[in-house]
Amino acid sequence: MTASDASHPILLSPPHMTGDERRFVEDAFRTNWIAPLGPNVDAFEREMSAQLGDMHCCATSSGTAAIHLALIMLGVRPGDTVLCSSFTFVATANPIRQLGAEPVFIDSDDASWNMSPAALRRALETLRAEGRTVRACVTVDLYGQGCDYAAIAPICAEFGVPILEDAAEALGATVHGRPCGTFGRMAILSFNGNKIITTSGGGMLVSADRTLTDHARFLATQARDPAPHYEHSVSGFNYRLSNICAGVGRGQLMTLADRVARRREIFARYSAALVSLPGVAFMPEPTWSRSTRWLTALTLDPRRAHCTRDALMAALAADRIESRPTWKPMHQQPLFAGTRMFAHDPARAPVCERLFAEGVCLPSGSSMSDADLERVISVARAALAPAAAPSSTRTHEPSPAR
Repeated sequence: MTASDASHPILLSPPHMTGDERRFVEDAFRTNWIAPLGPNVDAFEREMSAQLGDMHCCATSSGTAAIHLALIMLGVRPGDTVLCSSFTFVATANPIRQLGAEPVFIDSDDASWNMSPAALRRALETLRAEGRTVRACVTVDLYGQGCDYAAIAPICAEFGVPILEDAAEALGATVHGRPCGTFGRMAILSFNGNKIITTSGGGMLVSADRTLTDHARFLATQARDPAPHYEHSVSGFNYRLSNICAGVGRGQLMTLADRVARRREIFARYSAALVSLPGVAFMPEPTWSRSTRWLTALTLDPRRAHCTRDALMAALAADRIESRPTWKPMHQQPLFAGTRMFAHDPARAPVCERLFAEGVCLPSGSSMSDADLERVISVARAALAPAAAPSSTRTHEPSPAR
């Protein structure tokens, strides 16, 4: 067995537990708050509210559930149009279609990889000329980096379109010093197992408007009317976070600053080691943004890079190192075939298509050791470095006599 075969696997972004979570979970067992809801849920909402600057929070069973509730709260109905970033995970777009609305996808820009303000304006102007009402705009804070809300928010305000901020990947990030998760009429967070902090599975609905989160909380708890019996006037959902999972989240939230610092450190190490190689470029961080670097993402220019994205992933996989392509754009997914797409530059292929074709995410978990980080760098450098020119050993024969 080779040394590589004997190496342990390095995962993309595994949960990073500290032991602090156990205290809150054991307290739930001690007090028998095992059923859904309970003191940990209430406290987790309060503590997240403080983290985000006194926003109102409603803990949910997943980030996807939070998106679904948020779209309902924004009035999305069958037949409506909802704008959505194309460069994202499918969970962002699924609830739009599930509510009977039609998503219209928006391209990314090169500066942040997030929703292009220019493409957003083109879409809104075109749809208004067609007489279509846009009910909401779902922005995505990709890979831990917030959107250019200084440009996006005024455009949406001009057209009267509320923003739903999908900050699932960006808890702990800021834009112009303001926390991600606070820019939309509503926003959502995710605590899936691979996120900056986790509750094993869970999410959070966030808004500055308490009436929205209060009504969302009502809908998320089976929409039970106040009565001594089970009285229901509207259809609701079983979307609330459990008291046990919320206990995990409370312990995790205590470490958020450290988790972000470590992921940024990991990104800096990758960048220093690999950025000088031909064709390698990392996801940029605009001056107005402070990313969590939830995942370190890079692109390989096929005209200059020594290997393709897939070849790099294969080399990493051979050493039991997990990597992933960047998100496949929603407008390229079979699920959304035929859906309209607005590109940043209509004369060229969408930016997000190139980012998918050339992009790869490297292991970025905050629990990754320095030794494992160096192992990933070593394998990546070997795959990406130009091949050394073969040394010449040929003996030159003397010229023939004339």
